[in-house]
Amino acid sequence: MNTAPVASSAPAGGPRWLTDEEQRVWRSYIEAATLLEDHLDRQLQRDAGMPHVYYGLLVKLAEAPQHRLRMTELAMSAKITRSRLSHAVARLEKSGWVRREDCPSDKRGQFAVLTEEGQEVLRKHAPGHVGAVRQAVFDRLTPEQQKSLGEIMRIVAEGLQPREAGADLPWLR
Repeated sequence: MNTAPVASSAPAGGPRWLTDEEQRVWRSYIEAATLLEDHLDRQLQRDAGMPHVYYGLLVKLAEAPQHRLRMTELAMSAKITRSRLSHAVARLEKSGWVRREDCPSDKRGQFAVLTEEGQEVLRKHAPGHVGAVRQAVFDRLTPEQQKSLGEIMRIVAEGLQPREAGADLPWLR
């Protein structure tokens, strides 16, 4: 977060400070993103006994062909480190919601597979989660604001997605 004073003009090669309006937008975004993640995490902990990130992993597996993804693909899709994913999958395995399977074509690779019990957990808790998302975001915005938010977030996400080979990405660590 930029907390330096706003400069009217940046010296050649110096930092380009945020304007007062940019600073307001940035801080509003940070506050909203933090509060939203906390809101969704608390709802899922209370109702399903799992953090939001675990729910997201179950959803990604539910949407995958045959309800399975290679661990590296799941880490990339979830934008988390492989170490954090391994820990999360171990917890999900302990709950019986996911199982790991060795990859037959790559002795080092593994698949994460959503179990029937995991599918049932999603069916049971998806309505409450969707309700929490709707109440926190969509019910507060007009259809035009929803469209703008979607476009803005797509542009930001695309701009942050590295395209060069060998990029230092957390999900490859």
